[in-house]
Amino acid sequence: MKRGLRDETIMILAFDSYYFDNKAKTVALQFADWQDAEPIAVYSEILQGIAEYEPGNFYKRELPCILSLMKQIDLSKITCIIIDGFVYLDDDKTHGLGGHLYSVLEVKTPVIGVAKTNFATIEKLKAPVYRGESKNPLFVTAIGLALNDSARNIQAMHGTYRMPTLLQKLDGLTKADG
Repeated sequence: MKRGLRDETIMILAFDSYYFDNKAKTVALQFADWQDAEPIAVYSEILQGIAEYEPGNFYKRELPCILSLMKQIDLSKITCIIIDGFVYLDDDKTHGLGGHLYSVLEVKTPVIGVAKTNFATIEKLKAPVYRGESKNPLFVTAIGLALNDSARNIQAMHGTYRMPTLLQKLDGLTKADG
């Protein structure tokens, strides 16, 4: 999809994975503005032999999927990454998926975690973001970018519902043809 000229200083990737039959389908949407309703590019990959879910170590399952898909993407233009989950697992900054991804990327690209459910052991390092008329917030965590700025960015994303338009599309794409 070709677009007109625009400020290319911002380029965002959002990742999500869906697990089925010892496989994972990972999808990334690339977009250039927090208010975009459509992605500039869509990347997708299905991997086999996925690790079992291990409570407290979700990153061991999903991080390899994200890193594999990243091989298809020119990361030099990416200014921020959104993951479905948490950056930190607690207020002692124990890394969750987002923190581990940030470390692997050599702390060069900020990571924002967006979770639909609350994680009880983290209080200070997350921000509830209410969107639309929902009484249920999204829970935002961040590394490499201020938490308040990260929450504002997620709040500003396109859409009138709790989940921003592009994150809804991302979720749907991971589950399609899986």
